Amino acid sequence: MKSTIKDVARKANVSVATVSRVLNNLPGYSEDTKRTVLRVIEELKYQPNAIARGLINKRTQTIGVLFPSVSSAFSSEVLHGIEHFAHDENYSIVVCNTAEDGRRTMKYLQVLREKQVDGIIFSSEVLKEEYYEALKAMDVPVVLVATHSEYKSVPYVKVDDWKASYEATEYLIHKGHRQIAMIGGYEGDPIAGKPRIDGFKQALLDNGITLRDELIFDGGFRFDQATVAAENLLSTAPEVTAVFAASDEMAIALISVAAKHGISVPEQISVIGYDNLKLAEMSNPPLTTIAQPLYKMGERAADKLISMITSKEKVVSEIMPHKIIERNTVKKLP
Repeated sequence: MKSTIKDVARKANVSVATVSRVLNNLPGYSEDTKRTVLRVIEELKYQPNAIARGLINKRTQTIGVLFPSVSSAFSSEVLHGIEHFAHDENYSIVVCNTAEDGRRTMKYLQVLREKQVDGIIFSSEVLKEEYYEALKAMDVPVVLVATHSEYKSVPYVKVDDWKASYEATEYLIHKGHRQIAMIGGYEGDPIAGKPRIDGFKQALLDNGITLRDELIFDGGFRFDQATVAAENLLSTAPEVTAVFAASDEMAIALISVAAKHGISVPEQISVIGYDNLKLAEMSNPPLTTIAQPLYKMGERAADKLISMITSKEKVVSEIMPHKIIERNTVKKLP
């Protein structure tokens, strides 16, 4: 049978509360008592349970993280940043994959409530009212990453999608391109769909380029859907010389479809992506893209959340810097 905290207390001849205080590095005992308790813990091979440990400090040292797609390269980069910072602060991570349409979100919020997590990082998805109400009922701090919400009490960490898309489009214009298309997300998506489309449109208008809605294709932020969008683009708009793809995955789908049809990138069509995933360096040719500091965004989200957990203080939202990474998929026109 596994040893319990009561077994440790009995053998060390101290109270259960004293053992708990030693485990949680709280004051109220002598160095001799601490050495005795730690020696007994080692002898009995006692493994403190996170929930039991939390009875003293009201914390379980765990953080819940919700992603719509845990397997995506985007989520992986953000998660690495979260995990790195949390680990250094002695927190464990519980990762939940809510599925692309978020249909599992409420279920996982209940799971995290039962696990008594100390806080939650919510990524990429819209923070719907039902989620917000569930989070309020849990009474734990929440930080958003790569998304935002209308709820002022919920801080976020993200880039300015509108501005980044505007600059990506202007980059193509400054390279001499006037016939520019976009493969974006669903325009009804307020998180990454609409802001990136709006930034693209405004950059065209500000540079005197006629806006043609038929040159904006919905790639759904997925390789398979973007492949269909790329086929439509190349077959219906052969005059296009450059494309802004609102994610690297969609940009690589376009490059793949172009290669299948014998269309050379960037000689015949230029492409700029968005995210700067590791895939961008691996594509052929390597992809010029807008870099989001995904790892750093994860770190900052974890930092803010743990500050809220430990000090109960309010933290402010943060817009992270983006930048253009030039590689080999954009040609300068004469």
